[in-house]
Amino acid sequence: MNLLHKLEILADAAKYDASCASSGTEKRDSRGRKGGVGSTEGMGICHAYAPDGRCISLLKILLTNACIYDCAYCINRRSSNVRRARFTVDEVVKLTLGFYRRNCIEGLFLSSGIINNPDYTMEQVVGVARSLREVHGFRGYIHLKTIPDADPLLMAEAGKYADRLSINIELPTEPGLARLAPEKSTRDIKRSMARIRLRIDEAQAEKKAPRFAPAGQSTQVIVGADESSDLDIMRMSTNLYGAYGLRRVYYSAFSPIPDASAALPPRAAPLLREHRLYQADWLLRFYGFGVEELATNDAGNMRLDIDPKLAWALAHRALFPIDVNTAPKEMLFRIPGLGVKTAGRLLQVRRYRRLRLDDLARLRLPIAKLMPFVCTADHHPGATLDASHVRAKAMQFELI
Repeated sequence: MNLLHKLEILADAAKYDASCASSGTEKRDSRGRKGGVGSTEGMGICHAYAPDGRCISLLKILLTNACIYDCAYCINRRSSNVRRARFTVDEVVKLTLGFYRRNCIEGLFLSSGIINNPDYTMEQVVGVARSLREVHGFRGYIHLKTIPDADPLLMAEAGKYADRLSINIELPTEPGLARLAPEKSTRDIKRSMARIRLRIDEAQAEKKAPRFAPAGQSTQVIVGADESSDLDIMRMSTNLYGAYGLRRVYYSAFSPIPDASAALPPRAAPLLREHRLYQADWLLRFYGFGVEELATNDAGNMRLDIDPKLAWALAHRALFPIDVNTAPKEMLFRIPGLGVKTAGRLLQVRRYRRLRLDDLARLRLPIAKLMPFVCTADHHPGATLDASHVRAKAMQFELI
């Protein structure tokens, strides 16, 4: 199998890993041909954010899509009938340097199926990063997907070369993982996360300490493959952020795979559910919301028709409208359509004059969405919100 054929298989296989975030854009086929390496959707090159905020392009591939595990939800599971391929360490290094020198990428995202055993696979993954850094002097961004069962010394070496490490938590609950991926253990995954956090904290605490994954660690959870509710997922994410210092939890809506197990749902999870979880995640991390505050139904799931901040506002109509000229920062964060940065700008402007609706318009805020929830010097909507009217207006926007 030639290198291009391997790349076609292993770049496509990597598209299921969402823990390397891609930015949205239009599809651009290579030289006008259908598919092709470098397409901005599906496979090949993805986009992520560096620690300094830059959006960077990464070659996103698997070392191999062969695997000794048989996780029911995974397209690359042992019993799956898919084309298999495997890169050598030198081939991944060659591809990375080749794309980098052609200015196609700024780094590498490397994951892998488990071959032989976790230690052997992790040695191969680390070998790629070691060769890039030490042999070829590569200074681009490297994100390595690590294996929980691998020797801690290998994990330590991975952090020496990688900018970011990630370990997939896979499913929101331990019973769900035990049922659909019996060869994996939530306890082992969290233990590895704890070891990585300890080393990251040590490296940050000591100025002269060796670098260790300066961009932190992340994880991915599959949404809709088991019976876990949105509330279960949000509780899990909050725990991971607090206990293990994760930079990001990525959510991936379950999609049916060929020859699927009967234990899996027959239909894909709604992509809108994944989107609402990302919105809720943002509210929990940056807007001061608590898990129990976010509105869910009796089954513990958020509404799909409106975003979670609007759902909270409609459930707490007595708190609105909020006067943007006097409200504290924490309450400004609760207004649908108002973001953290914009709230900060409003706080600065109101030190010098009273805010009016045209001030909000100049900040390019969604005025129609804001008007039922705010008071300004020239706007007073009244104390009662018509929930159906507000919902109809707000559904025109998808801003937090």
